[in-house]
Amino acid sequence: MATPAPSAVLELLKPITWFAPMWAFACGVVSSGQSPNGQWLMIGAGVLLAGPLVCATSQAVNDWYDRHVDAINEPNRPIPSGRMPGRWGFYLAAAWTLLSLAVAAALGPWVLGAAIFGLVLAWLYSAPPVRLKQNGWWGNAAVGLCYEGLPWFTGAAVMAAAVPDRRVLVIALLYAIGAHGIMTLNDFKSIEGDRVLGLRSIPVQMGSAYAARFACLVMALPQTLVVSLLAIWGRTWHAGIVAALLAGQLALMAYFLQRPRERAAWYNGTGTTLYVIGMLVAAFALRPLVQGGV
Repeated sequence: MATPAPSAVLELLKPITWFAPMWAFACGVVSSGQSPNGQWLMIGAGVLLAGPLVCATSQAVNDWYDRHVDAINEPNRPIPSGRMPGRWGFYLAAAWTLLSLAVAAALGPWVLGAAIFGLVLAWLYSAPPVRLKQNGWWGNAAVGLCYEGLPWFTGAAVMAAAVPDRRVLVIALLYAIGAHGIMTLNDFKSIEGDRVLGLRSIPVQMGSAYAARFACLVMALPQTLVVSLLAIWGRTWHAGIVAALLAGQLALMAYFLQRPRERAAWYNGTGTTLYVIGMLVAAFALRPLVQGGV
């Protein structure tokens, strides 16, 4: 039986997509309030779990169930091009799922629970009959949660070996909600194809202008709450930095909203960068609060 080349396997797992959950995992580690001394092996395993395992699994699952669509729109991808022959795409998705569960189990019950939840969403996102990706409201929510909220929770849970502090959970959830807007921006590049294929992305449902405003609002409101909460918790310097990063995003949003379809990719490379920097700032703000049990 023909087997795929290692380069095709790597392309299927899409390393470029691993950054977001790995960054969120790092934010969870920082926000936990725990010293990393003596836990570097656990941290390394958690980073591996967040990116090259769980996130990569979601990419493999997505490409397997989208293989017929990709044969029309992106025939050079590993599966439709034949570089990933037979059912190898499915076998790799299943194997990576099991490997992810094994690593998560070694990191503790809370991490295992988070991994199970994330992997279930990964399969539901792409696999029929559910295919959450068919509707932008549900699909973007699933991706935002899996890319930001769950990895943050996992990083904090790995360090604390318990359920993270409620403030950590709130901040992680707010950034996961904001990521819904980032996912909406990603959908601008495929509006015509989504409309033809019956995928009800947010831009397809709302139109470009309203979807762009909605995406900006969904990104900005959770960060406003983060700023307010950090200020209430006495982390005024950190609140000020996150507020400044949000102000920078708002300025970029104003430019993006003038021509959203043409500038969505540009904003994803500029405004989103400020967004994720704010995540790390918020994580450092939480650290002394959790350490001191304030």
